Amino acid sequence: MSVALRAAEAAFHERRRRRQASALLGGAVLLACTLAAARMAEFHPDTLLAGLPRIGEYFLRIAPDLRWASLLSDSETEGSLAFWFYRLDRWSLLLLETAQMAALATLLGAAAVLPLSFVAARNLGAPPPARFLARRFLEAGRTVPEIVFALILIWAFGVGALPGILAIALHTAGALGRLFADAIENVPMRPWEGVRASGGTWAEACRYAVLPAAAPDLLSHAILRFEVNIRSASVIGFVGAGGIGEELYQVISFNHYEEVSAIVLLIILAVVACDLLSERLRRRVIGA
Repeated sequence: MSVALRAAEAAFHERRRRRQASALLGGAVLLACTLAAARMAEFHPDTLLAGLPRIGEYFLRIAPDLRWASLLSDSETEGSLAFWFYRLDRWSLLLLETAQMAALATLLGAAAVLPLSFVAARNLGAPPPARFLARRFLEAGRTVPEIVFALILIWAFGVGALPGILAIALHTAGALGRLFADAIENVPMRPWEGVRASGGTWAEACRYAVLPAAAPDLLSHAILRFEVNIRSASVIGFVGAGGIGEELYQVISFNHYEEVSAIVLLIILAVVACDLLSERLRRRVIGA
């Protein structure tokens, strides 16, 4: 074996040894951080094991008492599907309200943040102070949870759907702004350079060069965000911001167990339907 080959093999083994040492050190640091986080959060395995059976007990409580003999009977007969969903008309309207809240909030958030995302993108040459402020604004929007925005807006506007819509729209603006800016940064820059070289303004280059190239990704992100907002609109109803979540909070508070399972099942079915519909729409928009 030549001297050069032995030197290359020794260098290879040395690099592998360093990588293994780095991986071992990183694993030890990660384990220490995990244990420290568990201790600070009072995460005790014995408490977890003691509480798991109670979760199963609660699911047994909310399970409907369906009986095969009366499964298809009317809403006055115990053990029937109609008896389980005896308030289906009201719950359906609340689910529709929840979907409308999510759709309007997504539209408002996306429309409001689209111009700002061009400023936040690093490849379009916006002034650094403007880009810095735009990115910090987007970070603030997506950092604060929707439920916190909802609590503040309920104090300002009162109980109802309006605070919920505005709360989801604010969080949506922060989340979509980052995704929109990333999509804009990934577009090819030759069309932009062509518009600018022919005398087009910065806004015209954004409109005619960048937006058409980024539009499929922007629409895809907005539709995916609508799916997320369906779930968010269900949750913020717990604080009085309208929708099916408010009804779910009430039946949980009064221990109406079978109504809890009925509403949860309706929410799951609504989310699945919205996911399937938005998936088809997304594929149609991007031409997949």
